[in-house]
Amino acid sequence: MKQTINGADLRRLIINAAAGIENNKKALNELNVFPVPDGDTGTNMSMTINAAAADLRKAEDPTLEKAAATAASAMLRGARGNSGVILSLLFRGISKKLKGSTKCDGVLWAEALQEGVDAAYKAVMKPAEGTILTVARLAAGKAIQAAQENNHIEFVHEAAIAEAKVALANTVNQNPVLKKAGVVDAGGKGWLVALESMLLALRGEDIAVTEASADEVKDAADFSDFDTEDITFTYCTEFIISRENDLDPEKLREFLSSLGDSLVLVDDEEIIKVHVHTNDPGKALHEAMDYGSFVTVKIENMRLQHTEKVVSEQEKAPKIAAPEKPIGVVSVCVGDGIGDVFKDLGVDGLISGGQTMNPSTQDILEVVNTVPAETVYVLPNNKNIIMAAQQVDALTPKNVVVIPSKTIPQGVTAMLNFNPEGTNGENVEAMTEALSTVDTMQITYAARNSDFDGFLIHEGDYLAMHGSSLFGTGKDIKVLLKSLAERVNKDGKSYITIYYGADVTEKQAQKTADMFAEICPDADVNLLNGGQPVYYYLISAE
Repeated sequence: MKQTINGADLRRLIINAAAGIENNKKALNELNVFPVPDGDTGTNMSMTINAAAADLRKAEDPTLEKAAATAASAMLRGARGNSGVILSLLFRGISKKLKGSTKCDGVLWAEALQEGVDAAYKAVMKPAEGTILTVARLAAGKAIQAAQENNHIEFVHEAAIAEAKVALANTVNQNPVLKKAGVVDAGGKGWLVALESMLLALRGEDIAVTEASADEVKDAADFSDFDTEDITFTYCTEFIISRENDLDPEKLREFLSSLGDSLVLVDDEEIIKVHVHTNDPGKALHEAMDYGSFVTVKIENMRLQHTEKVVSEQEKAPKIAAPEKPIGVVSVCVGDGIGDVFKDLGVDGLISGGQTMNPSTQDILEVVNTVPAETVYVLPNNKNIIMAAQQVDALTPKNVVVIPSKTIPQGVTAMLNFNPEGTNGENVEAMTEALSTVDTMQITYAARNSDFDGFLIHEGDYLAMHGSSLFGTGKDIKVLLKSLAERVNKDGKSYITIYYGADVTEKQAQKTADMFAEICPDADVNLLNGGQPVYYYLISAE
């Protein structure tokens, strides 16, 4: 039984956890009760922790502190969705506790797990029971107890897993939605998979990363990792000689070996092909002339190439725009039409993402940094992106304020209440208060079979949502649209905006707008081509 771990061990644990979650990604996604084709838990957790695995694979023999810090930093920037953010916070707390330590025993590991739980709970405004937080909290508590009995890290980790299994099974009883569906919490299951995968690593068992996963984490070499002065031989020299005599090529090999390194010499009856790194290519070529005539010659200055490569990468690196105004705004959205709406309203930058793919904290950070303003507002326009957006402020010198919009119509309404000449306090108050003045309706399709909130849903059915609640489901989209229009009329709304998606024709959309105008005669109905995928209609009513 393993007593302690060092940096290399922790690196292996986290890489194994990433592989385990990746291999279970589909199963975790299937645990999502609500069948909307969204950025699901398994996908978000996998992309988050694989960001850490990618960086750790490049770290050779890291210290315990370095391995933990590398993973925490990568996950913070790569965090996607609420489940991904919480996963990153668990590892951030672990990193904080391991700081300054060279090895970790059972007691320290239990304390690190608890520190992770504390960090996650602190970041969630209203922690709910029956989630990943519950599973992580109870597992960490059991680890603390186990460490008093036996200080071996493997013993402590086994105890945490045993408790996590019990806690996960109980999530079905703690959350009414899960209980009705008869499934456990997807995020909690993901954390259990991570813990179990780490235990396998403690026992020396590596989980194979699937081919798809390997492709996702493939990274280009970082040429800034070494200095130009580290290049011993300046010139990469390559040539082919047409053999014209019986001189032994081995003598040429010996000479070139004394002249440089990285020598490759291949010969046959007709040619000699040479590759060598040297500071004196002239000598190499002069010696080679004795063997025959040159067919090709290529000499490249590797110092110059390296310098140009580093400069090129630095030029491509995102820069933080100098402030030219007090306040700027960025918005998360997808669909050319919706993007144009936000730009027309004064948004400085657009972040591609939404229901089908939640952008990471890094994705949001990169756009925020391009805005030439002291303070940048972020409109997430999706409840599953808010937490990722809230992590950006700590990563940039700019002041980042998240306006917690949960839908595109809320984001649009917030922008209608934005005053570029107003103060920060005035704008935050006005934009946040405006979110509650708009009703959002959406029509999409069911990604899987489900029994949700009294509705028996079949894969492929149309789903209508009103706010955050399921409004109706069926095979006929016109029936659902008519019901939504009647609800809008009943609520006495005056302004209706219909954004139709990429899978809806202009003719179909116009018929929908005409129906709303007929059922809501006192309302002003506007129709816009949103171009959004997955969601046939996004409807705003004020």
